[in-house]
Amino acid sequence: MQHLKLITITLLALLGVIIILQNTEPVETKLLFLSITMPRAFLLMGTTLIGFVLGLLVSFFFKRKGQPQKSPL
Repeated sequence: MQHLKLITITLLALLGVIIILQNTEPVETKLLFLSITMPRAFLLMGTTLIGFVLGLLVSFFFKRKGQPQKSPL
């Protein structure tokens, strides 16, 4: 089972790197009042990292919420 997880994670990471490297043309991104021109690869990498960090934060939040609370005594 561990080997299957490792293979799946490796394949997904490789697929993500291939997608990012193939999308290098510049795109204009609007963020509130700013307009930024950057390569699409940076935009994809940034949104992937933001999603990863949010997933970790939500995971830690629900993991702590489900743990029994310690007695103050």
